[in-house]
Amino acid sequence: MSDECRVCLLGLIFLSSLLTGSSGVNDAHVFISSGENVRLPCNNALHDCNSTTWLYNRFRDSATVELICLGIKKKDTERHERLSLGSDCSLNIRNISTEDYGSYICQQWIGVNRDQQEGPDARVFLHVLHVSSSQTEISAGLSVTLFCQLYSYTGGSCDDWIRSERIQLFWVNQAGVKLTRSDSRYQISSSSDHCIITLNTTLLNEDDNREWRCEVSLTHDCGFE
Repeated sequence: MSDECRVCLLGLIFLSSLLTGSSGVNDAHVFISSGENVRLPCNNALHDCNSTTWLYNRFRDSATVELICLGIKKKDTERHERLSLGSDCSLNIRNISTEDYGSYICQQWIGVNRDQQEGPDARVFLHVLHVSSSQTEISAGLSVTLFCQLYSYTGGSCDDWIRSERIQLFWVNQAGVKLTRSDSRYQISSSSDHCIITLNTTLLNEDDNREWRCEVSLTHDCGFE
């Protein structure tokens, strides 16, 4: 066995990856791990996408960014190369990063000049799960801290969801067994920001290629606001 120990870090969405929220009939919540591709549904789409516009806000009070205008991708946005419009007018985003979380709004515009909005907004809240390590080079005998954070739109507080037990963040081993604070080998803690959970351990020789996963579990009665 080599001196270096290879540890796999994964973010895993444990239950449903798409939930319908209570904030509106056309609203949805999508949870995804960083580095993956995601499809955001447009729940008010018409028969074609020439009427479809997609807007984005990272924060409740941040400036609105137009990503898709009447079916055409805007090229002056930072991530336009990672965006595409699906045949069902969904918004596809490749290689998700922590910069992509936020509120996405799908709108339909009709009329001769496409200046009349048809129906209500269809909003999608994108939540991004990201894992990282305190060490870039690791070996047996060294202490390593693994960080897991859920990035969420500020309009719906991740902290509040966790306190009310509608969302749980936790670590599991490669067998899928949940790691607990009672296991003396692992030190598991949550920071003052409850959307972060850390795992600290001292690596052993048998940890070569070991996998630890961070998971987010969603209750079936999530009442998002």
